[in-house]
Amino acid sequence: MSSTTRRTVTRRTARALAVATAAAAATALLTVPALAAAPHHAGGEVPGSGAPVFVQSDNTAGNTVLAYHRNADGTLSQAGSYATGGLGGVLAGSAVDHLASEGSLVLDQRHQLLYAVNAASDTVTVFAVHGDRLRRVQVVSSGGQFPVSVAVHGNLVYVANALDGGSIQGFARVGDRLVRIPSWHRDLNLDPSATPQFTHTPGQIGFTPDGGELIVTTKAAANTIDVFPLSGSGAPASEPVVTSTPGAVPFGFAFDPAGRLQVTEAGPNAVATFTVGRHGALAAVGQLATGQAATCWITATGDHLYASNAGSGSLSGFGAAAPGALTPLGATATDGGTVDAAASSDGHYLYAQTGAKGVVDEFRVARDGSLTAIGSVTVPGAVGGEGIAAG
Repeated sequence: MSSTTRRTVTRRTARALAVATAAAAATALLTVPALAAAPHHAGGEVPGSGAPVFVQSDNTAGNTVLAYHRNADGTLSQAGSYATGGLGGVLAGSAVDHLASEGSLVLDQRHQLLYAVNAASDTVTVFAVHGDRLRRVQVVSSGGQFPVSVAVHGNLVYVANALDGGSIQGFARVGDRLVRIPSWHRDLNLDPSATPQFTHTPGQIGFTPDGGELIVTTKAAANTIDVFPLSGSGAPASEPVVTSTPGAVPFGFAFDPAGRLQVTEAGPNAVATFTVGRHGALAAVGQLATGQAATCWITATGDHLYASNAGSGSLSGFGAAAPGALTPLGATATDGGTVDAAASSDGHYLYAQTGAKGVVDEFRVARDGSLTAIGSVTVPGAVGGEGIAAG
């Protein structure tokens, strides 16, 4: 057995023990009871497709997740609306992107769970996924103020909270519930009085592909990419490894097939490429401008990446198959206020959430990465909303 394999086995064993310990303490730690969802189904009974698309409204009067059936041609049909049991939120200064973040709605396909943030309620909702149907099973404190992004890897779940200086909070997944681990909380120590809020709060939280590190972008709050190495049990280091990117406003990120970190930079409106080294150190590889405005979100599917440009109402495509710099594929128009996007698990379709009118635009993805518009749906109550996930 190689040393790398031994480290991986040791890490997995330690995490399994941590989750087992969390399970034993679940009764004491889970303070919010499971709640039965009260879905409203549109158009009668719609069979589960096995490849749904979920969209979060982030409605301040009552947050909802809209479930969509993906038809054979990639277009969407609404299958149901599900209350999260919490309230959506709006960061001061935001217009089409009320949470100003990526990853506010995350699908764990392996365990068939969906996580939604309730920013104004400081909670996270856990749904069990049954095709294009949802069942609400838990609403749990986010461990901070104004949660905006969720990350999942194996039995670990982390949440980024935007306000009060920003923080991250870790959870162990036990069955279909989350158990908050108090010692897995870290403050980001951002300036809580910096304005406007929507540019001075965390952009996204996410795991590296092997689950060994946790990454947080800070946008204009600090212009840094923070990497928290994780212990074998899943606990974050006491302090992150900080990569400074002056003036870049690092926002969303994704990993390409080679494991490189691709980060949107809203300052220069570009996508920057990094490698993640030992102990969380980042090394810059290159940067490619989009030529668009407000480049903030990014989605990976196969050998292609798509950056969302909120100010231009467009998606910028990139090829990521070759080593080194990305290959530009041009821009594709969307409805106004392009925010978060999600690709179907088979890579054939891309769905872009646009905040100006609460519309999701539907695209077919060609082998060369080009996009063809195939339709759109208007999400009820979702103007300015963020959060989309696809099966």
